[in-house]
Amino acid sequence: MKHIYNSLLIVISLACILGTSCGQTSEVVRVATDATWPPFEMIDDESKELVGLDIDLMKAIALRAGLQVEFINVSFDPLLAGMAQCQYDAAISAITITPDRAADFAFSDPYFAAGQIVVVQTGNTDITGIGTLGGNVVGVQMDTTGDIEAQKIEGTTIRRYDDIGLAFQDLMNGQLDAVIADNPMALEIVGQHPDQLKTAGDVFTDENYGIAVCKTNTELVAQINSALAELIAEGYIEGLTQIWVIGSEY
Repeated sequence: MKHIYNSLLIVISLACILGTSCGQTSEVVRVATDATWPPFEMIDDESKELVGLDIDLMKAIALRAGLQVEFINVSFDPLLAGMAQCQYDAAISAITITPDRAADFAFSDPYFAAGQIVVVQTGNTDITGIGTLGGNVVGVQMDTTGDIEAQKIEGTTIRRYDDIGLAFQDLMNGQLDAVIADNPMALEIVGQHPDQLKTAGDVFTDENYGIAVCKTNTELVAQINSALAELIAEGYIEGLTQIWVIGSEY
């Protein structure tokens, strides 16, 4: 899969060399991300570098817009709080666009459709989806839409984690009955542990990821949206999806 990724980068770079859309790289944009959400953002075990669909996408956007990106790895809860206070210029971290969040900071145009799904142990036949979670212990990542959805379920005991990977670990260890998480990420984890985990039911929410931007920085929103539109039109995000979600090596 790496050769596909390299080809995508070559296409982006050639567009810059030919002067089709890339500006001169100058402005440094501080971008927050929570690198605990594969395949969108994570730390590579060997290189210790930030990798993932979101990381590649933000680098490509920066290249197109003539920006320099400085990534800051921060937990999701302080990431959202920091964006509301404009401590960061932007954030990309599989952030679902919601009205509450849009009141605190600006969003780019959507770049990825996702939704919530339930994951259980393979031997669990009692939980068949969101409607059967009542009375169970459910793990979520703090302040995510999975957390929001879990709070709507009557009689559910919710355990909140800074790192969703720890929730899946507790599920496999029998300390949780289920985990609610974004569908692409859930499928990634289930694919790594098919003998222990399975999805239960269908995706039960309709969500879109967007890049968060400091609300006062309308120019940055416009720059990101312009580059994002070009990349979407060229099939770049489809290529990243093929690498990181469908054919992930991580």
